[in-house]
Amino acid sequence: MDLKQLNYFVTVVDYMSFSKAAEKLHISQPSLSNAIKNLERDLGFQIIERSTRNSRLTEAGEVLYSRANHLLSEMAILKKEMEEVKIVGKGELQIGMIESVKYWIPKVIFRYNERFSDMHIQLTEVLGGDDVRNSLRKYETHAIITNQQIKEADIETVPLYKEKLVLVLHKSHSLAGRELITLSELEHEPFIISTEGFQTREDILRAFEMEDIVPTVKYEIERFETALSLVSENLGIAFIPENYLQGPYDLSIVSKIIGSPALERTVYLTYMKNRYVSPSIKSFITEVESFFLVQGH
Repeated sequence: MDLKQLNYFVTVVDYMSFSKAAEKLHISQPSLSNAIKNLERDLGFQIIERSTRNSRLTEAGEVLYSRANHLLSEMAILKKEMEEVKIVGKGELQIGMIESVKYWIPKVIFRYNERFSDMHIQLTEVLGGDDVRNSLRKYETHAIITNQQIKEADIETVPLYKEKLVLVLHKSHSLAGRELITLSELEHEPFIISTEGFQTREDILRAFEMEDIVPTVKYEIERFETALSLVSENLGIAFIPENYLQGPYDLSIVSKIIGSPALERTVYLTYMKNRYVSPSIKSFITEVESFFLVQGH
């Protein structure tokens, strides 16, 4: 039994089709079928029950699939770490982030590029808490800037700064000219909110719950850009992180601060505690942390 055989086996299970797995692996279907038969012979028992209609795992096959998946994942991680050992000033930096960091992340990258101009930087949105954990653990990202407080033994979570969640509404809205707005006045307004799984949604709903109010949720969205588009058409109201509103945006939208301790969130930098990263990647993490020390957050 070797890693190639295990990879073949896992691919067959993932596709539950020898033909599709063979196509994915770029080998012939007979070669793949023989490889699985050889694996079964080495093990001394059947792992896949084959029929003319479909295939399914035996009990032993289910155990092997779980173990093989874990082993192949660990090998992929080891390969990435070994590749990064060789990196000095070149390579790829993969950063996950939330939408509202768009106002400051270019400043950090500008400073970082002065020292590591040859690094290729990939920026991707990673929003939900489970997505953050999975992305870090699968080594899809080196670090993630998130509003999720990740409490895991293998993940480092560093608070960077706090930001308010501000009310946004159309300039023609009856409340747009008011200096002071309470949550109770928003109870029956058509509300735009993040979908399940987003920390911002939990923060907003907790703010209403603290005042024994249930908002009238009409729209559920994944991106603040979508929320602002709906507000600009006067279709509803929303709460948006204040930093997302920095810079030019639609003049038909006005923002208001609502006095509620729940309408504030912390932004964190997260990364794997025991993952090896090259000095150039570690420098980016340090650059982010020091940026907010200098800014006085």
